[in-house]
Amino acid sequence: MENLNNWIIVTNDFIWTYILIALLICIGIYFTFKSRFVQFRNIREMFRLLGDGIASGNHKNSVSSFQAFCIATASRVGTGNLAGVATALALGGPGAIFWMWLIALIGSASAFIESTLAQIYKVKGDRSFIGGPAFYMEKGLKKRWLGILFAVIITITFGLVFNSVQANTVTLAFHEVFGTSRVWLGIILTLFTLLVIFGGIHRIAVISGIIVPLMAIAYILLAAFILFTHLGTLPHVIGSIFTNAFGFEQFASGGLGAVIMQGVRRGLFSNEAGMGSAPNAAATATVSHPVKQGLIQALSVFTDTLIICSCTALIILLSDVPLDGSVKGIQLTQMALSHQIGSVGGQFIAICILLFAFSSIVGNYSYCETNLFFISKNKTYLQLYRIIVGGMVMFGSIAALDLVWNIADLFMAIMAITNLIAIVLLGKIALKALQDYNRQRRIRKKNIIFKSSFIPELKDSTSEWE
Repeated sequence: MENLNNWIIVTNDFIWTYILIALLICIGIYFTFKSRFVQFRNIREMFRLLGDGIASGNHKNSVSSFQAFCIATASRVGTGNLAGVATALALGGPGAIFWMWLIALIGSASAFIESTLAQIYKVKGDRSFIGGPAFYMEKGLKKRWLGILFAVIITITFGLVFNSVQANTVTLAFHEVFGTSRVWLGIILTLFTLLVIFGGIHRIAVISGIIVPLMAIAYILLAAFILFTHLGTLPHVIGSIFTNAFGFEQFASGGLGAVIMQGVRRGLFSNEAGMGSAPNAAATATVSHPVKQGLIQALSVFTDTLIICSCTALIILLSDVPLDGSVKGIQLTQMALSHQIGSVGGQFIAICILLFAFSSIVGNYSYCETNLFFISKNKTYLQLYRIIVGGMVMFGSIAALDLVWNIADLFMAIMAITNLIAIVLLGKIALKALQDYNRQRRIRKKNIIFKSSFIPELKDSTSEWE
């Protein structure tokens, strides 16, 4: 097992250092400029659309734009926010948070592109719309083999590897503060997971729509209280994030690369911008124009990283916990909160991570169900896969921390590279949809609709927008 872990570490270092970080930053900057800074110019529109999605509710056999936002946020907001941020701080120092912010700011443009494409190329499923990278690779690039490759990668990455990471963090958190048996908690978590995922995408949408807003608000309020009680030291802490991000000390010691690497890795794991996961949720929404869901998904990236990840980072940095790597992951976050509000802090984090991680598990699974449908419509495979997902939740509950996270990094990198290539090739379609949306907004604020005939390249590519 140790040899496998070492091989995965070496492979991860090569892919992330020489390929993925450059791709994420360059493609994010490219789409930021090509879209004329869509993620910043349209902030007000994002909140307006989200509000409309809440007000409109959803009809039978459909998923509202707000529910699609919650499914995507449920997957994003999980262990990456509490455990991943802590690991980035432990291994990369305060400067890693700056790079986490940066990848969210520029990556949200990539998130907009991929989610808009998912809406454009979506298809009608059994009960609601479905879509994602596999579908726009087949229908947009005319390469079904590439779509199948992506579908296989995401079903392994999210349904199996990432869900084992979520379960791993939950059992560690509860064992740390309550002494709970990781085996028994793993069994309980596995049973609840199977109960929800056998209920289908609509049950997942309902669960996510309830859990995600409540847990996010509670965590943000707690962080706000801690920040308010440390206003005097807050400027110094924020300053340390920027100085360590570009610090001479880190550069001289050869540690600057580790700072950047940890920030980008944990940032991508948390917000998933450009990875190709959130588009699977974006495609399920019933909206009148693809750009609407693209903007809402870009907002989800900001919500995840700039708000919730920052809450975790500041809670840790405002405490006296060591950042020498001796403690990392969820234990570091628990230790930091215990320093702030006493032993109840560790217990609160355990409860929080249970809700965060469980919503992520079911959100992750929803992506995989869509991609299994893309590969084969045989429902026998789906039932078998659901059982395997439960098995991986159980495996993650008792596995070693480092191995689980390293496997997650490897599969995340492979999946992101595949999707980034596709959205670069199809990006012009999403940009033309954005131009159409802006044109209609100038004419009228409401009744903005989309038809495939608006974009000549969509001829014979999609039938849901005719």
